[in-house]
Amino acid sequence: MAKKIITSKSVKFLEKYLNNASPTGFESEGQKLWLDYIKPYIDEHYIDNYGTAVGIINPKAKYKVVIEAHADEISWFVHYINSDGFIYLRRNGGSDHQIAPSKTVNIHTKKGIVPAVFGWPAIHTRKGGSSEKPPKLDNIFLDCGCTSKEEVEKLGVHVGCVVTYPDKFHILNKNYYVGRALDNRIGGFMIAEVAKYLHENNIKLPFALYIVNAVQEEIGLRGAQMIAEKIKPHVAIVTDVCHDTNTPMINKIEQGDIKGGKGPVLTYGPAVQNNLLNLLIDTAEKKKIPFQRLAASRSTGTDTDAFAYSNDGVPSALISLPLRYMHTTVEMAHKDDVENIIKLYIESLKAIKNNQDFRYIK
Repeated sequence: MAKKIITSKSVKFLEKYLNNASPTGFESEGQKLWLDYIKPYIDEHYIDNYGTAVGIINPKAKYKVVIEAHADEISWFVHYINSDGFIYLRRNGGSDHQIAPSKTVNIHTKKGIVPAVFGWPAIHTRKGGSSEKPPKLDNIFLDCGCTSKEEVEKLGVHVGCVVTYPDKFHILNKNYYVGRALDNRIGGFMIAEVAKYLHENNIKLPFALYIVNAVQEEIGLRGAQMIAEKIKPHVAIVTDVCHDTNTPMINKIEQGDIKGGKGPVLTYGPAVQNNLLNLLIDTAEKKKIPFQRLAASRSTGTDTDAFAYSNDGVPSALISLPLRYMHTTVEMAHKDDVENIIKLYIESLKAIKNNQDFRYIK
């Protein structure tokens, strides 16, 4: 598989997909884009009650294998509008309050997008040193150019409106994909490329392949919990992001030694089924796909956990993409890692036999 899988057409889809807002609980527009892209490469599809999108190849087969990513991005909710028209927020997922000051945002309303900014007092007006207040959830606020609560509400803004960043996708130094929400719509992109490759190369799998783009991961793996019960798969291979720890201010003793460009990351942990993990490792070594290793603690913190502990236990594994600056608007992933995760998925699926038994002890 020397030929590059990701084409210029693929990158155009990735750009469109990442630039579209898909906050937790409001993923529908992103799911439409994703389904439209994969429909030529699948046999069936459906969307569950909360928005998880599923494409199926060879749906009549009884043995079911899932490849999965999550579609939602972190965001904010309008929580309180004061009498002067300033807006205070609650997190929707793990939004980072420290990056907020001076950022522009989009407030999503029934009347359309209302632009706003995270205001912050000028440096001249603040006391320096230890007495200076850092950005916190209770002191960051939005300013949409209004002078009263009534003026804000006339724009269509109300408590519960979702707020996202408008930052756009770009490529840095020809090597890194950069943008917001690479966590984890780039995972949705990668599993879509797997479906595309299988179709265009006429690769027939002896089992049903479920390509799953789940919702609500950022608030507790909820979409994966629901869809795992619906599909009842025999095997699940999840992709998500992990930290590229080779940037300043990260402790490798705590976070591990992971570097962008050195390959997919395979995780060891209780939720990761060892026999399935060994299949991924053996495949990577046989096909000369570079990979890195990471140890999880009680949980992986990804949808792997939801699949693993569903339906009396589903053999599950995790393939992670090293990511710089997670949960900011400048998340960065190396192009080679994205390409190699897609390759590892394809080769691993080809290595799984129909009705393969991944039991821990046979």
